[in-house]
Amino acid sequence: MSAPHRRRRPPGDRGGGEGDALGGEQVEGRRAVRELLVAGRRRVRQVWLAEEAGPSPVLREIASVAAARRVALRTVSREQLGAVARTDSHQGVVARAEPVPEADLDELCQTTGPPPFLVGLGGVTDPHNLGAVLRTALGAGATGAVLPRHRAVHLTPAATKAAAGAVEHLPVAVVPGLPAALRVMRDHGVWTVGLDAAGRQSIYGLDLVTEPVVLVLGSEGTGLSRLVRERCDVVAVVPQHGPLGSLNVAAAAAVGCFEVARHRSGA
Repeated sequence: MSAPHRRRRPPGDRGGGEGDALGGEQVEGRRAVRELLVAGRRRVRQVWLAEEAGPSPVLREIASVAAARRVALRTVSREQLGAVARTDSHQGVVARAEPVPEADLDELCQTTGPPPFLVGLGGVTDPHNLGAVLRTALGAGATGAVLPRHRAVHLTPAATKAAAGAVEHLPVAVVPGLPAALRVMRDHGVWTVGLDAAGRQSIYGLDLVTEPVVLVLGSEGTGLSRLVRERCDVVAVVPQHGPLGSLNVAAAAAVGCFEVARHRSGA
């Protein structure tokens, strides 16, 4: 593998950002690459392993599954791998694959099976936050996520790595704008619950989350936009007990998602 010229990129996600496509073509990190291969949801073009990575059960599994799926596997120097990596910690493995397929919003809202549990993100721009939210949502039993097409980060290498394989299992719809998407979801009978520091109702004890629901979170800096807030049936808050006024969006998503999960489990 020839090493291309390394370009300077922003810290934390050297390459990628907001854009029209959902992304996810470059996958870095052991857990993320393992899930990419095991899930078999999209075609993997190549996997590169660092020859100095040392013995690792996960890397051995990656090599074994790649061979079984007839994926091209190359062992290269750490310098060569670092030249193509686009995150600060690739953990000795990088893969190239087809983009993550975009889900259809109407299909995510269908209620023929278990009630939909969706997570809508309005204006999240930090790829690590996006990845963490997707990972948390999947762990809490969410059935899909909704992202705006513009002015928000998509599945950059850093976001995909932070998601730790969640993007291989959680359907993600990309919509022109979140306010309009919330109207579509409401037409499908999905309740919209915004989560914001300025909310007037506690996220704890919302019985309606056992119904078809979308948990909506805003941007890191300003929270829910005015239009998104107006489209929500309920705007709830995570009660705070310390001197800080709000939680990081990923932390707020974790609290909200697992509160929904708790209600749905009957706990």
